[in-house]
Amino acid sequence: MTDTLPLTALRAFETAARTGSVRRAADALHVTPSAISHQLRALEDTLGVALFRRANRRLILTEAGQVLLPGLTDGFDRLGDAVAALSAFQRRGVLTVSMLSTFAVRWFIPRLTRFQKLHTDIEVRVSTTMRTVDFAREGIDAAIRYGHGDWPGVRSDRLIDEDIVPVCAPALLEGDPPLSTPKDLKHHTLLTSDARPDEWAVWFGGVGLAGLQPARRIAFDATHFALDAALGGAGVAITARELVTDDLQRGRLVTPFTQAHRHTMGYYLVCPLDRADEPTMTTLRHWLLDEADRPAA
Repeated sequence: MTDTLPLTALRAFETAARTGSVRRAADALHVTPSAISHQLRALEDTLGVALFRRANRRLILTEAGQVLLPGLTDGFDRLGDAVAALSAFQRRGVLTVSMLSTFAVRWFIPRLTRFQKLHTDIEVRVSTTMRTVDFAREGIDAAIRYGHGDWPGVRSDRLIDEDIVPVCAPALLEGDPPLSTPKDLKHHTLLTSDARPDEWAVWFGGVGLAGLQPARRIAFDATHFALDAALGGAGVAITARELVTDDLQRGRLVTPFTQAHRHTMGYYLVCPLDRADEPTMTTLRHWLLDEADRPAA
């Protein structure tokens, strides 16, 4: 008899038993209430036993129904786990990583070629957003987040710290007005980011110039736009030194002052605990940690 039991009828029974209602079961399975009722009657006819008593539109399990339900619930849970495992297996060669756009543009993407050469069997997909993502619902495998690393339910590995410094094009150092001390910033245009609006205030406080007002401010949606403007000579931006290492080494940007502010927060690789030890995730983690420790070229 078990060889001929219809899976749809068993699913209808298990859902109706859990929800206690034909209508709620229909909503959960995206079918009509009459379809659920038909499946329940067919299952009872096949088994030759009543599984429910009806009382005021509620379904109450009979003793036979109570015997049947636990095994079915466990079985459907196992089926769900098997399908999830298959999905993970199919995705094992693809990693979707979420991160801030500035981190992606200024740090991650310039290094991605090295990862591709080392790991030709892994495809990396980059997703940029400012919000915290939901790994399970959004199909995101890992994220690079900025914070203290204390997010619940995930593994966090600190990648880089932040030394906040002003940066500008070299031509600003040679122009008029002068730019030789932090006080000279009151004569210049400060480039800011809506994503990190307080960075200038924090830096000014650290050098004893709290409340200093510049000649002008220009705000951008993201820090990498402010850095592009600084490269073009539009003003002085403020950013993590670690995000502009290449520009500093090539002389495209300079730090006009030695003073830096060290943040207690940093950038972390974050992934779900149940996926932390998967081979592709481990490969990505080791590569990122190596890149973070890599001496500047």
